[in-house]
Amino acid sequence: MRRRRQQLSTEEAVAILQKSTAGTLALLGDNDYPYAVPLSYVYQDGRIYFHSALAGHKVDAVRKNEKASFCVIEQDDVQPKKYTTFYRSVIAFGRVRVVDDEAEKMRMARMLGDRYNPNDDVALSRELESGLSRMLMIRLDIEHLTGKQAIGLLSKGPAAKAESSLS
Repeated sequence: MRRRRQQLSTEEAVAILQKSTAGTLALLGDNDYPYAVPLSYVYQDGRIYFHSALAGHKVDAVRKNEKASFCVIEQDDVQPKKYTTFYRSVIAFGRVRVVDDEAEKMRMARMLGDRYNPNDDVALSRELESGLSRMLMIRLDIEHLTGKQAIGLLSKGPAAKAESSLS
């Protein structure tokens, strides 16, 4: 990272992954064009988990090349009068793959279901019974994680950072 002063600690970057609910997966697509797709996800223990339909452009790209990155923007507070943005973001780099193991696939689907519809195990179980066979589970094993924040957030201190992220 060029501006090391703005770099977030690994703990801060992981906290952003744990808190946020959407990001953009970047892959090598058809004819080697970049392909970036927004996705819901869940992070756990150095891995990011996604679900997908059984076929499509994303699945083709995952199967073609295992290298990927995933970007999450936690904060994007435009400061018009300062001609800048107070941002906090994370990029994970790693290897992505389709999960074939049925037990791992079920565990991943439950994590995603619990994340986006917590405290409704009955409905989740029904959904997985009827839909898991039509669902592909994809896992990104993180090899490198980097986070960055706007320089304007550095000079404000922790209390101002929290206040700015609430606006």
